[in-house]
Amino acid sequence: MRITKTLVGAAIAVGLLLAAAPVKAHHAFAAAFDDHKPINLQGTVTKVELVNPHSWLWLDVKGADGTVTNWGIEGGPPTNLFRNGITKASLPIGTEIKLFGYQVKSGETKGVGVFVEYPDGRKVFMGGSAPGANGQGSPAQK
Repeated sequence: MRITKTLVGAAIAVGLLLAAAPVKAHHAFAAAFDDHKPINLQGTVTKVELVNPHSWLWLDVKGADGTVTNWGIEGGPPTNLFRNGITKASLPIGTEIKLFGYQVKSGETKGVGVFVEYPDGRKVFMGGSAPGANGQGSPAQK
């Protein structure tokens, strides 16, 4: 009986420890985005959605033929963006930015951002699931 109580206690303790371990991500980058489809966009911010679980930046990008396409770019959770310096005040509607990221596998005008580059050349990482979005060794940094 004493061994059973000890085993049950140990199992509960291990379960609690595993439940408290941080979860890296709820989905993988590769599930939705294609690392063979890097995107370099330059456009005007039209919307900033700082919502959980993923923030979104929307920007109008003018093509070579003059047509304007609205792109949606997923970022990390708002706390990651706030920590890196992206807020609605720092990225108001109408701001011209450059953005590096990766396009969705479906080919839609959506992607996941690695970093935003402001007109003054300052780069701010988007803290999401894209390789390098945390500022640690992005392909864009090479």
